[in-house]
Amino acid sequence: MKTSLVTGAAGFIGSHVVDELLRMGHRVVALDDLSGGFSGNVDEKALFVEGSVLDTELIDRLFRAHRFDYVFHLAAYAAEGLSHFIKRFNYTNNVIGSVNLINASVCSGTVQCFVFTSSIAVYGRNQTPMTEEMTPMPEDPYGIAKYAVELDLRESHEIFGLNYVIFRPHNVYGERQNIGDPYRNVIGIFMNQLLQGKPLTVFGDGKQSRAFSYIADVAPIIARSAERPACYNQVFNVGADTPYAVLDLAETVCCVMGKRSKVVHLDARNEVVHAFSSHEKAGKYFGDLQQNVPLEKGLQNMAAWVKRAGSRQGKPFKCIEVSKNMPPAWARLTGNG
Repeated sequence: MKTSLVTGAAGFIGSHVVDELLRMGHRVVALDDLSGGFSGNVDEKALFVEGSVLDTELIDRLFRAHRFDYVFHLAAYAAEGLSHFIKRFNYTNNVIGSVNLINASVCSGTVQCFVFTSSIAVYGRNQTPMTEEMTPMPEDPYGIAKYAVELDLRESHEIFGLNYVIFRPHNVYGERQNIGDPYRNVIGIFMNQLLQGKPLTVFGDGKQSRAFSYIADVAPIIARSAERPACYNQVFNVGADTPYAVLDLAETVCCVMGKRSKVVHLDARNEVVHAFSSHEKAGKYFGDLQQNVPLEKGLQNMAAWVKRAGSRQGKPFKCIEVSKNMPPAWARLTGNG
């Protein structure tokens, strides 16, 4: 029986990857610090460990105790826009935490493959559709952090022989998502606002577009990649193909939630306007796993779960390091405006 470590396992993507690995017959150790996830997301058949990827003593103990065959590193603070204002926090959690796991994987001598979820944030702007052959040009600290880890994995393979698979997912949504996070995951934000009878808030004119990706199109591919050596030491975009403007998304979310609300336009923030990827390469390696769930169907599934789970009260990020030029809506949340 294979043994896998999943970090960020109480987050919604991580918990779905745990589910898939259990279906594959793996023993799963699920690591999460619960800063953005919920222990109830994790299947009871997994061994849940509350802890941080920054805790090197804990990581070393886990690697000694379980001799992992595979590592699935999904833990991250994935708030691109906010990352400008929390640089130290971003790089500590998203780079140093990743390096801790890479070091442990190399030293263990048992890890056959390190699966890492990067982001299309590495591409930057004006590179659509984004393909894996493009030279990354990230424009925010989150994207920079993710690309740094990608480069370190490439180096670790060349020097130490650590196999890896890198995925660049984008705008993933679905059941178990933390809809209370006020800084990321626009679909969850919209649904939470509707449950609370609040207006939908949109940065700028709402014409910025993304290809919103349902969890069932992402998690099975990530989980099963470790057992497909043909995809080792490669990078894959993963997610939906069709981009939608944020204003169009807002209308569709209202429809599936069965609620109406006005849209309030906030000051535009510094962000990539249009971001969507090509998944031709993923189709060649994982075509049997691609479901291509239409946006409205995925939103219906998520809305049914959200209505059962109820709204969540979001918590403002307290450790802002740089408040200069922060979007006014966020500045008010954190007490910096």
